[in-house]
Amino acid sequence: MGKLNVTLCGIELDNPVIPASGTFGYGYEFAELYDINCLGTFSFKGTTKDPRYGNPLPRIAECSAGMINAVGLQNPGVEKVISEELPKLKQCFAKPVMANVSGFSVEDYAYTCEKLDREEQVGWLEVNVSCPNVHGGGMSFGTSPEAAAEVTRAVKAVTKKPVLIKLSPNVTDIVSIAKACEEAGADGISLINTLLGMRIDLRTRKPIIANTMGGFSGPAIFPVAVRMVYQVAHAVKIPVVGMGGVSTAEDVIEMMLAGATAVEVGAANLVNPYVCRDIIRDLPEVMAKYRIDNLSEIIGGVK
Repeated sequence: MGKLNVTLCGIELDNPVIPASGTFGYGYEFAELYDINCLGTFSFKGTTKDPRYGNPLPRIAECSAGMINAVGLQNPGVEKVISEELPKLKQCFAKPVMANVSGFSVEDYAYTCEKLDREEQVGWLEVNVSCPNVHGGGMSFGTSPEAAAEVTRAVKAVTKKPVLIKLSPNVTDIVSIAKACEEAGADGISLINTLLGMRIDLRTRKPIIANTMGGFSGPAIFPVAVRMVYQVAHAVKIPVVGMGGVSTAEDVIEMMLAGATAVEVGAANLVNPYVCRDIIRDLPEVMAKYRIDNLSEIIGGVK
């Protein structure tokens, strides 16, 4: 059987498959369905300094090749994540986990990351400067190189663990933002977050989502994600975690050929809760089909 293991920012993963933040909760719900220790790791639900209810309902709109969500970073806040969620997570997941962090100011990001950096089970900090569903924060930090770099520097100043900056596709030049994060000290780049989308109810002639717009995800965005992963991976020297519309083992390999060291699976978890387990199960057969002996050797294989 081919080798599935990869190394992400100095930490070895048994395989490159990572459920994306916001689609896997804190893991223990999925642990009731299968042994989630088969995963490379997972990125837990986006965490902010203070508790958030999120955006008003309705928050979800279906699309023909994906979905739009505007949940708005609903979470109990970093203090309760540490005191309540992480202990439960530890009961069902024995590997280092990825902590996804959002904020509404540079100080928010630094505060939350410093808290989570102290937690033994946290292996990486995935800093989300790309959420399109909140006002006064989120994506606003990820649309300019200067703002993204400022967050990166602030987080790196108070943490010791690897920091991955999660970038928005809703920009003109994603490469310049990725390079600014690298220069500011980022250990890796995660991309892409959701595209900005909208649906209208023809009967009411009003937006389906109360927030009007939200994050568009699912299979339709996969080619955009592959393109951006390719562009960024060939422009920076730090590892890239690719995501966006991934739902099969073939998608994982395509992302890795584009330059991803590891691959996150998002919306597909909401359609099939077993999808990450199934992708890991299918990888050896797909690797054999395409004569791949070692996944680490194909990273960035397309020049």
